[in-house]
Amino acid sequence: MSKASAPADLFAPAPSQGPASRIRVGIGGWNFAPWRNNFYPAGLVQRRELEFASRQLRAIEINGTFYGAQKPATYARWAAEAPDGFVFSLKAPRYITEGKRLADSARGIHGFVSGGLAEFGHRLGPVLWQLPPSRPFDADDLAAFLGHLPRELNGQPMRHVLEVRHPSFLDPRYVELARARCIPTVFTDSPQYPSLADLTGDFAYARLMRSESHVDTGYASADLDAWTARARTWANGGDPAELPHVAPPLAPQAARDVFVYFISSAKERNPAAAMALQHRVDAAG
Repeated sequence: MSKASAPADLFAPAPSQGPASRIRVGIGGWNFAPWRNNFYPAGLVQRRELEFASRQLRAIEINGTFYGAQKPATYARWAAEAPDGFVFSLKAPRYITEGKRLADSARGIHGFVSGGLAEFGHRLGPVLWQLPPSRPFDADDLAAFLGHLPRELNGQPMRHVLEVRHPSFLDPRYVELARARCIPTVFTDSPQYPSLADLTGDFAYARLMRSESHVDTGYASADLDAWTARARTWANGGDPAELPHVAPPLAPQAARDVFVYFISSAKERNPAAAMALQHRVDAAG
């Protein structure tokens, strides 16, 4: 299928409805060669892949910014290619989170945030700050870092989420600190990194890393059903008790936004997994 012959409905935005509209399911990035065999229409030119992907999903987590900030014009172009209602999560540059002391990161944080993120406008979703597996929990250092994170950009609220990868973060003191600063923690569904589903902010954010290449939808149907129920529980203000927690699950709270990304593992299956989960979420109403 060539650019000229691609049906217009291939580029129609994914629908949203009811409470399910609080739940955004997506993938990491949009440039991946194997997706040209099982996600993108045959013959679609590469420069239209973001345009297409952003109309099949509701969110994309940009990984390229982890390796280096982009130019404002690049952010503006990405935003312009996505439809209304779509959001981008951005992984913050690793030179900030992998520095010797997080407390010394204020300048780097300011440079990244003020370096063009405003170009995303209302399409700017959470900024993901991923700590390396080598960084243990240090309450004072982390508190200083969280204090540097700006809560607004050009008068609009900013959202931040923290991914921790050292086992020492499985500590009630970490949960207490993150809750005091209202910074959500990523639930990392991975066999490699520590996972904690403790809700520490006003939205939920999950990165699912167990897709399998021999399953067309990446995850088995029963697993997708389970994640549908968890996403809806989060969205409705609940706290899925079956997921691993450091502290006791929270009592029901106000409805919240939910971001679920299928990341790495059998990456070629992740778009199918994301679309299958979003379909289930929407069908449940």
